[in-house]
Amino acid sequence: MAASTKKAIKISQKHLLGIQDLSISDIKLILSESKKFISLNRSSSKKIDILRGKTQINLFFEPSTRTQSSFELAGKRLGADVMSMNITNSAIKKGETLIDTAMTLNAMHPDIIVIRHQDSGACNLLSQKVNCAVLNAGDGRREHPTQALLDALTIIDRKERIDGLKIAICGDILHSRVARSNIYLLNMLGAEINIIAPSNLMPNDIERLGVNIFTDMKKGVKDCDIVMMLRLQNERMTSSFLSSNREYYEYYGLTPEKLEYAKKDALIMHPGPMNRGIEIDTHLADDINKSVIKEQVELGVAVRMACLKIFCGK
Repeated sequence: MAASTKKAIKISQKHLLGIQDLSISDIKLILSESKKFISLNRSSSKKIDILRGKTQINLFFEPSTRTQSSFELAGKRLGADVMSMNITNSAIKKGETLIDTAMTLNAMHPDIIVIRHQDSGACNLLSQKVNCAVLNAGDGRREHPTQALLDALTIIDRKERIDGLKIAICGDILHSRVARSNIYLLNMLGAEINIIAPSNLMPNDIERLGVNIFTDMKKGVKDCDIVMMLRLQNERMTSSFLSSNREYYEYYGLTPEKLEYAKKDALIMHPGPMNRGIEIDTHLADDINKSVIKEQVELGVAVRMACLKIFCGK
């Protein structure tokens, strides 16, 4: 295990800013490397030293539980020195710009910066101002590449493939960076994608991404192998998009009745955090035979370990 995880890896990009920047070879390389860390994370001794002497800075401008904690855990398990900045107590609260923050951090000679920001394109801007690698942990509505990679790894772990699978993505497509990154990645790997949302939560130009569009959830999940639910992005909604949570659940929440239209062995996914009883029935979310939501969290650490190793080593 130690020898295979220490081997140098080459990838086409200096930064991980979005799935769109990656080639199919890049994606397969990251997923292959991620698989090597699954058994390590399940072992009694989880720490190796391949990033010993490297410095990782986590810069999260938005709240996060899963992504921030898994990136921090991933860095520490690889032996890196990990610093998670407290934005609330930083100079950003005093009016410092992202560019000035980038210049300050760059002067400290980090090896990699993980950033989450409320503005689309913020990670791209940061990458132009620092000398180290930058990993996008979610920027505005644009992309969330490591979430798409961990979703793909979870599907492969359970279904052994993505090519030829029929995958439904349901919910707040308009505001979801998770949806965009998954559409890009799953299309590249050969899946057929159904997008399901009320018309006012469906982007106008979504057709150009090569997806099937549905406003009727039962039709959208019909014969699907995977049903991926999304969180309602209330913090990004500038006006009232929903008449009520009850009505949303009735038409677009995943219930046992709606799941009956998918394949019998269909898997349920959700990037978290979940709004139980609005986006998904609580019993389905906890169904160990159908739900892989906990596996998504587990494999997220493996994916982020792989990304840190690959991009920190460039």
